[in-house]
Amino acid sequence: MKRVLILFSFFICFSNNVYAQEFKLEKIVDGLDEPWSLSFIDEENILFTEKPGKLFSLNLKNKKISEIKHNLKVLEYGQGGLLDVLFKDQDVYISYTENRGNWTTSTSVAKGKLNQDNIQFKNIFRAEPPIDSKYHFGSRLVIKDKYLFITAGERGQGMIAQDPTKHPGSIIRINLDGSIPKDNPKFKHKDKKDWLSEIFQIGVRNPQGIALSPFDDKVYLSNHGAKGGDWFGTANFGENYGWKILGWGGTNYTGTKIGPKWKKGFTKPIKYWLPSIAVSAILIYKGNEFKEWNGDALITSLKDKSLRKIKFKAAELVDEEIIFKDAIGRIRDIKIQNETGEIYLLTDDGSLWRMYK
Repeated sequence: MKRVLILFSFFICFSNNVYAQEFKLEKIVDGLDEPWSLSFIDEENILFTEKPGKLFSLNLKNKKISEIKHNLKVLEYGQGGLLDVLFKDQDVYISYTENRGNWTTSTSVAKGKLNQDNIQFKNIFRAEPPIDSKYHFGSRLVIKDKYLFITAGERGQGMIAQDPTKHPGSIIRINLDGSIPKDNPKFKHKDKKDWLSEIFQIGVRNPQGIALSPFDDKVYLSNHGAKGGDWFGTANFGENYGWKILGWGGTNYTGTKIGPKWKKGFTKPIKYWLPSIAVSAILIYKGNEFKEWNGDALITSLKDKSLRKIKFKAAELVDEEIIFKDAIGRIRDIKIQNETGEIYLLTDDGSLWRMYK
């Protein structure tokens, strides 16, 4: 495992502003096999997943990696596999592509107690119906208060995202034990009686970023469009982002038009990207290392391999800046070390990086 230190001094012209920032990027480990997600256990230790199905712990100081056995029936199938991991109060939440038989799979979520040798997980959510598709699992997790939010991609099925009697293409909200919140849209809105009880919001395509803001206590999302139309926005109770009625500015891969960018009656994102940047994981920054970024969103990209910073106010875009681009590869996940405010980045080429001043 190599340790590489890169010093960046960036002066970037963007949106008529000149952005200057000096920071360091240190490669902590490399040689990982399709890493997908990381979560801090404490200041020195993290959990991380590899898409083929393995779960590991890593000590950031001595670089020791230890595999944690588990009982999940993971099927690595196209974009699917062992995906997001989230540690909270000795509990480990994990999202994965569950093998449902005959090549059908679902975005499923399981919970178990942290054990460095073997975690026995129990399913607390599975997206219904199971579908034979390699695409669009979504699969990010975040906890807000007593709720677990889950992003469930539409599995390449398009208009299924407009069907609230099915989970794919929606934002899910359940209690931390997997039970159903009695204040979900189905129970609070007369016109949502046909919604599945776990659904919080519909009309998303492939949301691979979710984060809770420590400033306004809102849940924020990022979502892959088709050929164009990636976006960043908020998770809103009982609302509809419009896929595949709306194209968010993008087109089908064949070049045909999908629909308008936005129209009244649907949730409007804070920021669209045309062309797509293949937006991935996100966080709302709060820390001492980069104090000037407090309250801003950090957005990672797979396609142009960039880290971007979005300043916004009251769900309106103020400014976007590119922190760096094409420097460490396709960025799959981003997390903050809360004690220091340092940023950790996980890349598709199998590397974990630390970003600091």
